[in-house]
Amino acid sequence: MTEINTAVETAAPHRYTAAMAADIEARWQDFWDAEGTYEAPNPTGDLAGDPEVVARPKKFIMDMFPYPSGAGLHVGHPLGYIATDVFARHARMTGHNVLHTLGFDAFGLPAEQYAVQTGTHPRVSTEANMENMKVQLRRLGLGHDKRRSFATIDPEYYKWTQWIFLQIYNAWYDAEAGKARPIAELIEQFENGTREIPGSTRAWNELTATERADILGEYRLAYTSEAPVNWCPGLGTVLANEEVTSDGRSERGNFPVFKAKLRQWNMRITAYADRLLDDLDALDWPEAIKLQQRNWIGRSEGARVDFQVGDTGAITVFTTRQDTLFGATYMVLAPEHDLVDQIVPAAWPEDTHDVWTGGHATPSEAVDAYRKQAASKSDVERQADAKEKTGVFTGAYATNPVSGDRVPVFIADYVLMGYGTGAIMAVPAHDSRDFAFARAFELPMRCVVEPDDERGTDPATWDDAFASYDAKLVNSASGEISLDGLGVVDAKAKITAWLADRGIGEGTVNFRLRDWLFSRQRYWGEPFPIVYDEDGVAHALPESMLPLELPEVEDYSPRTFDPDDADTRPEPPLSRNEDWVDVTLDLGDGNGPRRYRRETNTMPNWAGSCWYELRYLDPRNSEKLVDPTVEEYWMGPREGMPTGGVDLYVGGAEHAVLHLLYARFWSKMLFDLGHISSAEPFHKLYNQGMIQAFVYRDARGIAVPAVEVEERDGAFWYEGEKVSRVLGKMGKSLKNAVTPDEICSEYGADTLRLYEMAMGPLDVSRPWDTRAVVGQYRLLQRLWRNIVDEATGEATVVGTEPDEDTLRALHKAIDGVAQDMAAMRFNTAIAKVTELNNHLTKSGGALSRSVAERLVLLVAPLAPHIAEELWRKLGHTDSVVHQDFPVADPAYLVDETVTCVVQIKGKVKARLEVPPSITDAELEALALADPHVVGALGGAEIRKVIVRAPKLVNIVAG
Repeated sequence: MTEINTAVETAAPHRYTAAMAADIEARWQDFWDAEGTYEAPNPTGDLAGDPEVVARPKKFIMDMFPYPSGAGLHVGHPLGYIATDVFARHARMTGHNVLHTLGFDAFGLPAEQYAVQTGTHPRVSTEANMENMKVQLRRLGLGHDKRRSFATIDPEYYKWTQWIFLQIYNAWYDAEAGKARPIAELIEQFENGTREIPGSTRAWNELTATERADILGEYRLAYTSEAPVNWCPGLGTVLANEEVTSDGRSERGNFPVFKAKLRQWNMRITAYADRLLDDLDALDWPEAIKLQQRNWIGRSEGARVDFQVGDTGAITVFTTRQDTLFGATYMVLAPEHDLVDQIVPAAWPEDTHDVWTGGHATPSEAVDAYRKQAASKSDVERQADAKEKTGVFTGAYATNPVSGDRVPVFIADYVLMGYGTGAIMAVPAHDSRDFAFARAFELPMRCVVEPDDERGTDPATWDDAFASYDAKLVNSASGEISLDGLGVVDAKAKITAWLADRGIGEGTVNFRLRDWLFSRQRYWGEPFPIVYDEDGVAHALPESMLPLELPEVEDYSPRTFDPDDADTRPEPPLSRNEDWVDVTLDLGDGNGPRRYRRETNTMPNWAGSCWYELRYLDPRNSEKLVDPTVEEYWMGPREGMPTGGVDLYVGGAEHAVLHLLYARFWSKMLFDLGHISSAEPFHKLYNQGMIQAFVYRDARGIAVPAVEVEERDGAFWYEGEKVSRVLGKMGKSLKNAVTPDEICSEYGADTLRLYEMAMGPLDVSRPWDTRAVVGQYRLLQRLWRNIVDEATGEATVVGTEPDEDTLRALHKAIDGVAQDMAAMRFNTAIAKVTELNNHLTKSGGALSRSVAERLVLLVAPLAPHIAEELWRKLGHTDSVVHQDFPVADPAYLVDETVTCVVQIKGKVKARLEVPPSITDAELEALALADPHVVGALGGAEIRKVIVRAPKLVNIVAG
């Protein structure tokens, strides 16, 4: 400590310093916890409270679930948490009952990988991480109702995750009613004959248990199926499409991902595709996020068309351009398509082109080799517009249903089983990808949409396909139907009706959205509440057996394989605990105790975050998912929120599809079954930006510690070596992380809060600059000095009324800050507080009590610790948290005078101070009489005077 600092502290022992901030912040955090300051009362139940508070308008404010990382928080993590805290504090001060809390999304792969490496149980490391994060978050002064916090790994929580799974499993989607219904109602319809049993002429009670289970599996909203999945041998687990990168590797670990057919749990989210699309309109979400969801769901209208393949059957395609059916000259199946094995002949047909065979002696050899090649690519890679087109002829031909032409059937990786039917009719003259494939494989083309660009109608002379919706059909006639001369819309309608009349097609809607793969071959996740009998039929555990807790296992890792070995299959960790897997249970179904085998997969990490907003409402309820009265109070529909939901949900835009889409699906299902009143989970969504930091890399591309980098002569150096600098993410692995603890220790939490909110608009990414933090620290020091004597620690306010200028500055700040708070423009709110504080500092002398108190209330949502301390020093004994936010007096919002600019021929000749209420006539007279204007005119004739009172007069002289 220097002698200067010692002298300053001696002269000003009550100066606002980092040490004082630490003391103030710790004391008030203890006070808030002891007093339950942020506890929001429910209307009923064990968290019920003051009826007067419950009667206020409510605000349910949420942050996206944090994952308790072992690395703890860096300064980028709290950005959204601080923002929601500021917003929640302002809402409390404007008369709302505010629910704001935070839990932990604690299942996940990182803890399991750590367990594999160290032998530490995932629960042990996860709970330690949560405790560390709780300490860090508490230090920020976040106003959370801690009674409502939980972690997804709590058995009391995942009991209800399992319960929801069973509601989904025991439900089916009634398309006629447009909603989910209990599966028991469907069974009743099968039993009494009011609904036809698909694929069977026998009565329901004549079917075996296995047959009934298979039929119901085609209806259940949660079901198992053999389907192509993303198998990652290096991780030993199956991945959802969204967990695979664009280059066909796992998002976590960067291992190769292959296509494999496995029996997996799925959720029939596709049944809700239309509702997921339609209900976006009622949500207050960023348009960019809505667009991403619409694109992911991918609704398209078209037709289903059957192409006969000899005596084998038909290939069904979905197309949005059924009008071009006459131009279909070949077909392509996804390599995984079930029909491939049925249609492949023993030998190549005589007219097979050499380029079609891939150099193989037989069709089966060609197909097998190509399938292995395609399995090594992700869906994204397969859809990429690669320069080299790949595929092989199956050896089979189909018949074009309108022209009667034989068309060869290929397999190619650019056709996916996940979209449409996994088969396409190729119209190369009018689709660029089909055109390139046809050129590569010497396939014929037929022009059926008349070009309007002088190219003619012979595709052999074209450089690319002609694709247009605004053109007429040509070369599209047979003995039974003609589309020639029709526009696209009319042609589509005519051909669709023709196909339907003959039973070989129909108009239909298709979606890009696929059912949600819900199985993971991992340990650290929710166990499925499902057992299988000796016939392999699945049975739901009764509610009395929930939660089904995770058992202990000796090895937490799934069996992993050579990352490049596609011919492997998953072996989940739970399968090794035979005492847990093989059990005798009485399921209460009248069959008594029987032997069963438990499901050994676990749920994906998305499961717990699909419904956590509901648990915040009623976290201790052991009898119901949520009390209906409580749910309706906090989340039920109301004016402006027709589908209900959380009032404000803040998080990163990276969750635009996965988490948000899955949570919406679960909410709609629970709504349909009558468990909740809100059909949507989150009414208003706000995406905060990212706090970025500079990343420094050496010549090897390895990140070096940012704090040890020196800047010299416009370059950056680390240990004598020149390094590169780019702006990117902040993180431990990039060696550029700054922890909130560091900033709190040096300046205090209130300074950190102010700096993060002042860095720029909340929804824009911004670079972190530790050197700039001191600016907000100085603001708080000036605020403190304006109210507290640094020598005595006592308030210096006086009882006299402030002058007119101060009142105007105060009320303008109140008005501006109130508007900014409501709109989450916290950076401009801080700018207005700073401007007011600077005005008061420059005015000199002691502040009027009325000004000081309102200044403290303005600051309270942003810097709550110092606001509490100042509020107490001003003589108040209650917390500032629930005080009323100041209200501006409109009389002081209007300036006494405004500056009017007088222009002659577009050039400013005078500036006049005039009343805001001056009329056009009065302003014109005043301007023409001004000496500067008279002199500038020099007696010239005035042709026109344009007046825009009170700020502009434009004189045209000539």
